Amino acid sequence: SPSRLKLFLAQDDEAESAAKESRPLVSSRLHPQAPSRELPFSSMPEVLSLCKGPKEAYEAFADKGAELSRKSIPKIFHQSVYAGIYIGFGGMLSLTVAGGIADASKNNPTLQSFVFAALFPVNLLLILLTGGVLMTGASATVPAAVLEKKAHWISIPKIVAISWVGNLVGAVIFALLVHYCDMNTGATAELAKKTVIKKCSKDFMQTFIKGIGCNWLVCMAVFLCGQAQDMAGKMV
Repeated sequence: SPSRLKLFLAQDDEAESAAKESRPLVSSRLHPQAPSRELPFSSMPEVLSLCKGPKEAYEAFADKGAELSRKSIPKIFHQSVYAGIYIGFGGMLSLTVAGGIADASKNNPTLQSFVFAALFPVNLLLILLTGGVLMTGASATVPAAVLEKKAHWISIPKIVAISWVGNLVGAVIFALLVHYCDMNTGATAELAKKTVIKKCSKDFMQTFIKGIGCNWLVCMAVFLCGQAQDMAGKMV
């Protein structure tokens, strides 16, 4: 009947319109006969970045400090102890490899310093990727959480003190294990003595200012590691 035919044609038009809307939209430059239409916002593909922006990275930085502030003292201490052990791993790696090229770097002392500096940050990578608590990094993340009102100010001295003690305990444990295994010998021991003598020969104010600069770089490494979203970026 005519009424059924009209209903059928109306349904067919609705189906064709729905199919056109679901098709990918094309540009009139590629197909001159096709009208140019803008893609609806809901159908736009999500853009993923391998690196957070400064604002997002800082917010994650503060969130990390807030999360640390909520942890119990035993958990913070435990994470600090194995962070101190990882510091020992990085130091031992640097001393062993850099100490082994002492003869090659006699005419170019910068070579030994470069190798030492290139290998030592391995410890920081291990700490950041395993969730360790380093006093140097905590001294930035926790104050950031306090400034953003995500933690109480008492968390700053509490966490800095606990992590400092834990880092010291972990480093001492590692040093005792190295001594027991008789690994600190030869060129490694010579470079270790040279490093200690050099650091202890400076006066207090020089050492204090150099410590601030060193910790500044460590905090930047923590910030940049949180900014990177892939393993390669965190390693760099």
